[in-house]
Amino acid sequence: MTTAYVLLNTEIGAENQVLSALKNIEGIEEAHNLWGVYDIIANVKAENIEKLKHIITNRIEKIDQINSKLTMIITD
Repeated sequence: MTTAYVLLNTEIGAENQVLSALKNIEGIEEAHNLWGVYDIIANVKAENIEKLKHIITNRIEKIDQINSKLTMIITD
């Protein structure tokens, strides 16, 4: 299993809408609102790196109202 944490910044006031959309994506294990520099953190798991990249680039990045993201892939 390949795992990544994705930190997201959303448009002001869109946190709950983005969080709801994330929770409907297969491969998102957890997603939570944050206080601080980022608005949302998501734990993403997939069978391999290609599937993980697909979830991040074709599913998460397609959600409206996301301004930026930081992806951290676990290497162990």
